[in-house]
Amino acid sequence: MSPIIDDLPQLPYAKRISPEAIANTAAKMAAAYNEGSSIRAEATGRSYGYVHRLLGDRDDVTFRSRGGATRKRTT
Repeated sequence: MSPIIDDLPQLPYAKRISPEAIANTAAKMAAAYNEGSSIRAEATGRSYGYVHRLLGDRDDVTFRSRGGATRKRTT
């Protein structure tokens, strides 16, 4: 895991979260995702859909295609 993922706060499930905490966490998740981390690796205590929606609301995140990063073929 990347150091950014290790620093993500745990967001309590089914509890209201302050807008500041959401913005802070979303920025850290976006940085981790843009570095190559998967959405599932965003261990925040929230669902995949929640994390996907948070990342989708940000302008600095472009989703990768399904299947993860592709490897270059060496010949």
